[in-house]
Amino acid sequence: MDGVVSLLTYIADNFDDVIELSIEHAIYIVTVMLAATIVGVGVGIWVEDRPVQKEIALGIAAVFITLPSLALFTIFIPVVGLGFWSAFIALFMYALLPILRNTVTGLAEVSPAVLESARGMGLTRRERLWKVKMPLAWPVILTGIRVAALLTAGIAAIATLIAGGGLGDFIKDGFVNWGFRLAAEKIWTGTLFIIILALIFDGILGLIRKYTTSPGIR
Repeated sequence: MDGVVSLLTYIADNFDDVIELSIEHAIYIVTVMLAATIVGVGVGIWVEDRPVQKEIALGIAAVFITLPSLALFTIFIPVVGLGFWSAFIALFMYALLPILRNTVTGLAEVSPAVLESARGMGLTRRERLWKVKMPLAWPVILTGIRVAALLTAGIAAIATLIAGGGLGDFIKDGFVNWGFRLAAEKIWTGTLFIIILALIFDGILGLIRKYTTSPGIR
């Protein structure tokens, strides 16, 4: 109980810092999700009917996610320097696979009978994509985006190690000052608000799914 009181007191005393770092963390999630969604969905659509290119794209994205996170965050420092951009590029690479894979899967799962009916109605290839395939694949694609958002929320904590800011600052300060007063409170503050942010973004994406998906396929 004393630990909870101490944590809440620390959060209250440092609330301005909590808000500032939460905003920095949220900026990573929003910008990475936008970029990864544009690229992941775009590539997924492009490789849909190209088996070789599809396997290459999924293979490259799979390699990205297997790279050690700290190494991936630091590898771009000689190119773009410390701070936001090195962290952004690394997070983008991690977020790409779930979105790309779910786009490919969602498009592939559209029933051939439905597509044949659309073709019989005179819809062009482009119209079949945007009026039939994408609406039917959208719930699967959005699930990939939600997974990527949760990954980004958690992994973005490492951005602090390359001066990228975010809620990882609390966790780093706690470990650096471990054994001293309030070290545990700092770690728990960063961890708690990362979880809260992840849940907020997952909830928002859940609402987007609810209101952008046809009632017939929810």
